[in-house]
This record gives sequence, C-alpha cells and structure tokens, in this order.
Amino acid sequence: MKATLDLFFFGVYPYIALTVFFTGSLLRFEREQYTWKSDSSQLLRQGSLRWGSNLFHIGIISLFFTHLVGLLTPPAVYHAFGVTTQFKQLMAIVVGAILGVVCLIGLLLLIHRRWSEIRLAHNSNLSDWVTLLWILLVLVVGIASIFTSVHHTDGAVMVQLGEWAQRIVTFRSGAVGALEGVPVVYRLHMVLGMTLFVIFPFTRLVHVWSGFASVSYLVRAWQLVRPR
Repeated sequence: MKATLDLFFFGVYPYIALTVFFTGSLLRFEREQYTWKSDSSQLLRQGSLRWGSNLFHIGIISLFFTHLVGLLTPPAVYHAFGVTTQFKQLMAIVVGAILGVVCLIGLLLLIHRRWSEIRLAHNSNLSDWVTLLWILLVLVVGIASIFTSVHHTDGAVMVQLGEWAQRIVTFRSGAVGALEGVPVVYRLHMVLGMTLFVIFPFTRLVHVWSGFASVSYLVRAWQLVRPR
C-alpha cells in the first residue's frame, strides 16, 4: 500500500498538478478573462491590508524562488562555486525560517482582517477561504519541517529532495526511489504544495501570472500623447 501511495503522490501526482496548473490557467484566461483578477478588498476596508499584503507577498514570492532554485540546482553546480552541501542546508534552514515567519505573519494579518470585518467576510467566497487556509496549512507544515531539518545538517535529505524534483522536471525515471527514507513531514509538505498548484487556476491566485507578465512593461514602446 505504501509503495502504491508513494508511486501516485510522488510519481504521478506531480504531473497531474502541473497539467491542471498550466492547462487550467490557459483555459481560464481564454474563456473567463473577466474573472482574471486579484479581487482586491482595499475599497471595503484598508486596515492591516498594507502590512499584511506586503509581508505576505514578500515572503511567499521569496519562498517560491528559493524553493525553485534550491530544488532544481544540481549539487555539482553549487559545489563548483565552493558551496558545500552542509552550508547550503544551513542557509536553507535560516533563510527558510525567516521568510516563513515573515509570510506567516502577513498571512495571519490577512486572515484576521477578512474574518473580523463583517463586510469582508460577507464578500468572501469559498475559494477565498480555501486559498488562504490551504496556503496557511502549506506554510505551517513547511515551518514545522525546519525542526526536522536541524537533525539532518549533513544535507543528505536536501539532496534527495533535489534529486526527486530534478528527475520529475526532466521526465527521468527513479523519482520515487530518490525519496527513500525521507521523513513524513517533508512528504506532507510536498503533497500540500503540489495541491496548491491544482487549486491555482480556480482561485484568485491566477493574478500571479499577470504579475510576471508585468515585466513586459519595461520593454513596451512609449505611449505617444499628441497635443490638440
């Protein structure tokens, strides 16, 4: 039974999550562009929005890219720059803890704001709460995994997680086997994180794509304004 679950969640589910993530986002942009927005609640009540939003976005964006780089960088690459596996593990613990706490504080401020303000609560739909609470769950389990990481300072587990991710994105076999012996807390964090990609196209999270697309404004032609 365990082998079957491992095969599904760490060998098949990653591709299901990525397929839903990309295909769902594309279909929503194609068919429901009027729903492609962040649904800002600033007009209803500002309150702790600035602090909560800034801390949350700084934390979660930084966590996304540090996870991306950390998992997809082969050991040979950072070894070539003189970075040992143990030092990379230490940096992952310290940076992950700081960014996780920053993101958690911001997220809790946003949840409290949405829950305590009656107008916001009435204007919040199911997808809003699913998004906030699921991110909270992913974040809490991720922070909890740090306490396990301090007992694996040799970086062996980190290398295993990286090997799994690299095999998944390069469509190589052996991804499931790379996780042999990895503690449950990491596995749970991975499944919860992949599920976040599954719900992504059906929530306000799709506005993240627009954030990346806004970089195009840096190279866009100047707008010409002609006087009458």
